[in-house]
Amino acid sequence: MNKEFEKKLKEVADLEKAKLLQRFFKTEKGEYDEGDVFLGIVVPELRKIAKEFCDLNLNEIQELLDSKIHEKRMIGLFILIKKYDKADELLKKQIFEFYIKSAKNNKINNWDLVDLSAPNIVGNYLIDKNRNVLYKLVISSSLWEKRIAVLATFSFIREGDFSDSLKISKILLGDKHDLIHKAVGWMLREIGKRDVKVLEGFLKENYKIMPRTMLRYAIEKFPEEKRKSYLSGKV
Repeated sequence: MNKEFEKKLKEVADLEKAKLLQRFFKTEKGEYDEGDVFLGIVVPELRKIAKEFCDLNLNEIQELLDSKIHEKRMIGLFILIKKYDKADELLKKQIFEFYIKSAKNNKINNWDLVDLSAPNIVGNYLIDKNRNVLYKLVISSSLWEKRIAVLATFSFIREGDFSDSLKISKILLGDKHDLIHKAVGWMLREIGKRDVKVLEGFLKENYKIMPRTMLRYAIEKFPEEKRKSYLSGKV
């Protein structure tokens, strides 16, 4: 990466904030983000840098995604989103395939990286296309591939299309990781914002077997009495 880019990162890096982020994102041995390195740069600054260097090509973006530094990967994804938004259909396909390959190579490997990119690229690309790729991702052994499958459906939810979100949520009811529980609960809550009857239909069928965190996220916007009923198993 060029010297100007590295200089920009150095200017806005914050060692104290980096230490906090190392702990917040579970980077210790055996944790979900083991070995990730932070510079302590906040997201608005990362977006500014991405805007400044938005002309990087896919090879240069790959270099960013290959980095051990979390913020470099985030900038790479922000640039990729900007490229996707301006792309013709052929380039969109190329960017989508680049993203999926990067995910399979464990380059999009934290919840914030997934959440800020999967709907914008994977979800948006698949809105009018076959979505089988999501069902391959959702049964992956990779936590991040599964979360990408979940978050990609946010784009469909925004269009009033809930079917894949509900199917994927059903598949993941037995998943053991709280980051999946939170993601699924979040998408269910988003469905409920748009059509509470659809959400309640799913919940009444599944709430007794849902992980507690997933259920709490899904019913977060319900009135207090209704939340208590679901949590006590008395619906």
